[in-house]
Amino acid sequence: MKYSIENDFLRISVKEVGAELCQIQSSVTGKEFMWNGDPEVWGSYAPVLFPAIGAIKNGFVKYNGGEYKVPRHGFIRNNANVKLIDQTTDSLTFGLKFSEETLAIYPFRFEFRITYQLDGNRVIVRHQIKNHDKEKMLFSLGGHPAFKCPLNEDEVYEDYYLEFEKVENDSTWLLEKDGLVGKNTRPVLENTNILHLNPHLFDNDALIFKHLKSRKVSLRSNKSSQVVTVHYQDFPYLGIWAKPNAHFVCIEPWLGIADNADSDQDFNTKEGIIKLAGGAEFEAEFLIEVSE
Repeated sequence: MKYSIENDFLRISVKEVGAELCQIQSSVTGKEFMWNGDPEVWGSYAPVLFPAIGAIKNGFVKYNGGEYKVPRHGFIRNNANVKLIDQTTDSLTFGLKFSEETLAIYPFRFEFRITYQLDGNRVIVRHQIKNHDKEKMLFSLGGHPAFKCPLNEDEVYEDYYLEFEKVENDSTWLLEKDGLVGKNTRPVLENTNILHLNPHLFDNDALIFKHLKSRKVSLRSNKSSQVVTVHYQDFPYLGIWAKPNAHFVCIEPWLGIADNADSDQDFNTKEGIIKLAGGAEFEAEFLIEVSE
């Protein structure tokens, strides 16, 4: 099942399974801005990452004397138990609540909601998490939207670049073969706000930034006027990724990160983990802005 809403600028569609945004289309020109989810290349569009981001060392975390097999990127993505819970003329809200099934792999009584709201030429992606326990709840949270690149038939991937809000000096943290974050880094942004795309940029997996000053980044072309900008004020980490030679790029705001290679697997000390008090609620949002 797929649900759609539209205004004078944009039409968006969201799959109920996994609450996954799968279309951003111009209402004026009909141009598609999201990756098409080709299963021969990468069969996703914009997975929702909760309560984990990336790889979990040895496939499980330790908490209060137990071991819990939290899946890579969490369990919202591809989850058929996620349901539409509210629809208005300009928004779609999906939700998932804890169950015996989730408690077996994640020991917290959570309630997760994600809302996609149209605001002019922007898509607001709002996450709401409630802790139904009396004790603290631990989680990570993130987005994984994949944008079509190139956008036009007369362009190639190398025509595109990412323009950061501010001049940056930051390195990517190199991933080890099992997807864990290693101790080594490689310079990527050296006194610049421009990152040129090329088919081999992601040969060694995602670029992982921990120390960006920018809170927005734009996908631009040297040959056309369309711009896709991701605003991520609430998210301190940023991932940039694509399959090598694929016609998309993911701009991924993260609250949290994959496990470190030397992690002791203790959920309490996991890097970037959010700790939500008993009975409390948490909210974070990022925005996708499309200009033509």
